[in-house]
Amino acid sequence: MSVGETELLVDCGGGLLRAALVRDGRLIDLHIDRDDRTLPQAGSVWLGRVERIAAGINAAFIDLGAGKAGLLGLSDTRLPNHARPSSGTAIGTLLRCGQAVLVQVKAEAVGVKGPTLAMDISLPGRFLVHVPFRRGVTVSKRLGDGPARGALTRRLQALTVGDGWIARSGSEALADDGLIVSESEFLALAWRDMERRAGQGGAIGCLYPGQDAARRALIGVGVRPLARIAVDAPSGWRDAFAAWCAGMAADLAPRLEPASPRLFERHDLEGQIAALRRPQVPLLGGAGLVIERTEALIAIDVNGGERGNPLAVNLEAAGEIARQLRLRNLGGIIVVDFLSMTKRGEGERLLAALTAAVRDDPVQTEVYGISRLGLIEMTRARRGPALTELMP
Repeated sequence: MSVGETELLVDCGGGLLRAALVRDGRLIDLHIDRDDRTLPQAGSVWLGRVERIAAGINAAFIDLGAGKAGLLGLSDTRLPNHARPSSGTAIGTLLRCGQAVLVQVKAEAVGVKGPTLAMDISLPGRFLVHVPFRRGVTVSKRLGDGPARGALTRRLQALTVGDGWIARSGSEALADDGLIVSESEFLALAWRDMERRAGQGGAIGCLYPGQDAARRALIGVGVRPLARIAVDAPSGWRDAFAAWCAGMAADLAPRLEPASPRLFERHDLEGQIAALRRPQVPLLGGAGLVIERTEALIAIDVNGGERGNPLAVNLEAAGEIARQLRLRNLGGIIVVDFLSMTKRGEGERLLAALTAAVRDDPVQTEVYGISRLGLIEMTRARRGPALTELMP
């Protein structure tokens, strides 16, 4: 592999499915599934039934036929025409006990809380997201404004199947129309199958299991090139993955190759993964991070070590914080205590660097600014369980 190239390594064994994106030997993203993972999983689509209406919180509990009942709030409920209800609407006027509803898992169960559900359906691909209950084509806000945005919209309108598409950030760089067509056909077919099965009025249950760790990793790659996809897994699983790649990543399918056992160990990844359990993260010159996960939020402290330039330490820390949040799959409210800076404009430089560092994260991450206490406040959407909950 040449310097700077990225590869996807997939390891299936020991009750885990692990998919690692690696660049120059360094782990840049990691997805893990456990064989005994509790259902329902984030992204899965279910035909459920309203179990009860909780008027006090203006929400409904939905029986999915597996695991804890899910919570469907008013903001995630939709009218028969799929429009959003007004904020003052009582959810009991929209749903009734015993009613069948088609829902998607937004967030998995945590502790005593069941999964969070939504009636909006969203099926992600590498370049597009299929949102079948919306109209037309929407171009990601990250792609900016101007003629290029309009040109991309018109292009996707001509290439996609039916309605309800969002162009993901980076899709403007895609040159091959055939990849857009094949991906839209693949996702539209998956939705039509779910819709058909839901319409048959059968028993409640899962209609679409969502994507496993390897597929999530490949979708997260987007338009970035991959040097290879090495898979250490049973031949049956590898064949199914190859068939999926043919529909969702035809350009990358030829780069899929079987790998010999102990793939992660041979690429020195086991130590990097084990380090993600520890709260301390070393930086240059003795500096480092301390990452503490609490019930309410994620607290990150930046320590300066022996380096005398606070801004330099903070800028390095910003990039590593973005990487650690992604690798550890931490979500929710995040508060960062960077080193104190005294020069004019340094705070703005740090905010800009942190915002740029989280821009490539496929999980929505927002940087809100510096509080009166000098802390930087962030949020990151939850993407399934944190890494420590998945590791044996």
